[in-house]
Amino acid sequence: MLTLSILGFLAERPMHAYELRRRISDLMGHNRPVSDGALYPAINRLRQAGHLERQAEPGDSAPPRQVLRITPAGRAELLRRLSEPKETEITDGGSFFTLLAFLSQIPDPVRQAAVLRRRLDFLTRPGSFFSRSGTPVRIKDEEDRYRRGMMIMARAAQRAERAWLEETLSELLGTDAAVEPRS
Repeated sequence: MLTLSILGFLAERPMHAYELRRRISDLMGHNRPVSDGALYPAINRLRQAGHLERQAEPGDSAPPRQVLRITPAGRAELLRRLSEPKETEITDGGSFFTLLAFLSQIPDPVRQAAVLRRRLDFLTRPGSFFSRSGTPVRIKDEEDRYRRGMMIMARAAQRAERAWLEETLSELLGTDAAVEPRS
């Protein structure tokens, strides 16, 4: 998700690495801080792959600063990653939210909708944090109040996300049929 975040933010506008790190940290939250030890190797890999370029720009009463820009190859890679996310990028909430932060970079609403449809399909599958003998535990059957609380909060968040996905799919595709699950 770090690579996606780097490409996504630089597709919006060029920036120097310090600002890029701050914006990525803001997106990922305090639970997943971005260190220089992770950011700079990722930037270097993207530069070596031809997805980014670095240019010196004069600073205000300071030495020139290095500004990162996405290349046409980098933009193509961003669009590929956004259009064809891995299954874990759909099923993991944090990864999906990072993907969602840049989904507007895909110019085609139908391709945007395909990604959202995958997430909605995932959310409609039965699931639980806990299972007994391979069967998901239902909220009413969970005896531990804290585990039950986790399940209640997760269900509420999932309902809100599903409602947003259904509404957005209808808007993107211009039809109420967008909310019908695929068979």
